[in-house]
Amino acid sequence: MKIFFDGGCRPNPGRMEIAVVAGGVVTIDRDIGQGTSMDAEWLALLCAAELARQFGGEIVLLGDSRAVIAQATGLAKCREPRFRDYLDRYHALGAPRLRHIARTQNLAGIALARAR
Repeated sequence: MKIFFDGGCRPNPGRMEIAVVAGGVVTIDRDIGQGTSMDAEWLALLCAAELARQFGGEIVLLGDSRAVIAQATGLAKCREPRFRDYLDRYHALGAPRLRHIARTQNLAGIALARAR
Protein backbone atom coordinates (compact mmCIF):
# COMPACT_ATOMS: atom_id res chain seq x y z
CA MET A 1 0.00 0.00 0.00
CA LYS A 2 1.14 3.55 -0.75
CA ILE A 3 0.60 6.37 1.73
CA PHE A 4 1.25 9.90 0.48
CA PHE A 5 2.12 12.73 2.88
CA ASP A 6 2.74 16.46 2.64
CA GLY A 7 2.99 19.42 4.98
CA GLY A 8 3.42 23.13 4.71
CA CYS A 9 2.78 26.47 6.32
CA ARG A 10 1.82 29.98 5.31
CA PRO A 11 3.82 32.12 5.89
CA ASN A 12 7.00 30.24 6.70
CA PRO A 13 7.26 30.10 9.68
CA GLY A 14 3.54 30.24 10.35
CA ARG A 15 0.40 28.18 10.72
CA MET A 16 1.10 24.58 9.74
CA GLU A 17 -1.10 22.17 7.82
CA ILE A 18 -0.70 18.55 6.72
CA ALA A 19 -2.35 16.08 4.37
CA VAL A 20 -2.14 12.30 4.15
CA VAL A 21 -3.70 10.07 1.47
CA ALA A 22 -4.07 6.37 2.29
CA GLY A 23 -6.26 3.90 0.47
CA GLY A 24 -7.91 6.71 -1.51
CA VAL A 25 -8.95 8.51 1.68
CA VAL A 26 -7.70 12.09 2.09
CA THR A 27 -7.06 13.42 5.59
CA ILE A 28 -6.27 17.12 5.94
CA ASP A 29 -5.49 18.94 9.17
CA ARG A 30 -5.16 22.69 8.73
CA ASP A 31 -4.51 23.56 12.36
CA ILE A 32 -1.53 21.70 13.78
CA GLY A 33 0.04 24.77 15.35
CA GLN A 34 2.82 27.17 14.48
CA GLY A 35 6.13 26.12 12.97
CA THR A 36 8.21 25.93 9.83
CA SER A 37 7.57 24.08 6.60
CA MET A 38 10.15 21.50 7.74
CA ASP A 39 8.20 20.94 10.97
CA ALA A 40 5.01 20.50 8.94
CA GLU A 41 6.67 17.96 6.62
CA TRP A 42 7.93 15.98 9.61
CA LEU A 43 4.49 16.03 11.26
CA ALA A 44 2.91 14.83 8.01
CA LEU A 45 5.45 11.99 7.85
CA LEU A 46 4.67 11.02 11.45
CA CYS A 47 0.93 11.01 10.71
CA ALA A 48 1.57 8.78 7.68
CA ALA A 49 3.78 6.46 9.76
CA GLU A 50 1.02 6.13 12.37
CA LEU A 51 -1.42 5.13 9.63
CA ALA A 52 1.10 2.65 8.24
CA ARG A 53 1.34 1.04 11.65
CA GLN A 54 -2.45 0.70 11.83
CA PHE A 55 -2.72 -0.83 8.34
CA GLY A 56 0.25 -3.16 8.67
CA GLY A 57 1.59 -5.16 5.76
CA GLU A 58 3.79 -3.87 2.96
CA ILE A 59 3.65 -0.06 3.17
CA VAL A 60 5.68 2.64 1.46
CA LEU A 61 5.41 6.29 2.48
CA LEU A 62 5.70 8.74 -0.40
CA GLY A 63 6.60 12.40 0.07
CA ASP A 64 8.18 15.29 -1.80
CA SER A 65 10.43 16.68 0.95
CA ARG A 66 13.97 15.59 0.12
CA ALA A 67 15.29 17.04 3.39
CA VAL A 68 12.86 15.16 5.66
CA ILE A 69 13.29 11.90 3.77
CA ALA A 70 17.08 12.25 3.88
CA GLN A 71 16.96 12.84 7.65
CA ALA A 72 14.50 10.01 8.26
CA THR A 73 16.57 7.52 6.26
CA GLY A 74 19.88 8.59 7.79
CA LEU A 75 21.33 10.18 4.64
CA ALA A 76 21.41 13.58 6.40
CA LYS A 77 21.87 14.48 10.04
CA CYS A 78 19.10 15.99 12.16
CA ARG A 79 21.02 18.92 13.59
CA GLU A 80 18.18 20.61 15.45
CA PRO A 81 16.87 18.94 18.63
CA ARG A 82 13.22 19.07 17.51
CA PHE A 83 14.08 17.25 14.28
CA ARG A 84 15.93 14.58 16.30
CA ASP A 85 12.76 14.25 18.40
CA TYR A 86 10.72 13.74 15.21
CA LEU A 87 13.26 11.16 14.03
CA ASP A 88 13.00 9.27 17.34
CA ARG A 89 9.19 9.25 17.03
CA TYR A 90 9.47 7.97 13.44
CA HIS A 91 11.71 5.10 14.55
CA ALA A 92 9.34 4.32 17.45
CA LEU A 93 6.57 3.91 14.85
CA GLY A 94 8.60 1.25 13.07
CA ALA A 95 10.30 3.49 10.47
CA PRO A 96 8.22 2.42 7.45
CA ARG A 97 9.90 2.42 4.06
CA LEU A 98 10.17 5.89 2.49
CA ARG A 99 10.47 7.08 -1.08
CA HIS A 100 10.88 10.56 -2.52
CA ILE A 101 8.50 11.53 -5.33
CA ALA A 102 8.03 14.69 -7.37
CA ARG A 103 5.63 17.29 -6.04
CA THR A 104 3.42 16.75 -9.10
CA GLN A 105 3.02 13.07 -8.15
CA ASN A 106 2.25 13.67 -4.47
CA LEU A 107 -1.48 13.05 -4.02
CA ALA A 108 -1.34 14.55 -0.51
CA GLY A 109 0.23 17.76 -1.79
CA ILE A 110 -2.30 17.96 -4.60
CA ALA A 111 -5.16 17.49 -2.13
CA LEU A 112 -3.73 20.14 0.19
CA ALA A 113 -3.38 22.66 -2.65
CA ARG A 114 -6.91 22.00 -3.95
CA ALA A 115 -8.45 22.38 -0.51
CA ARG A 116 -7.15 25.95 -0.10
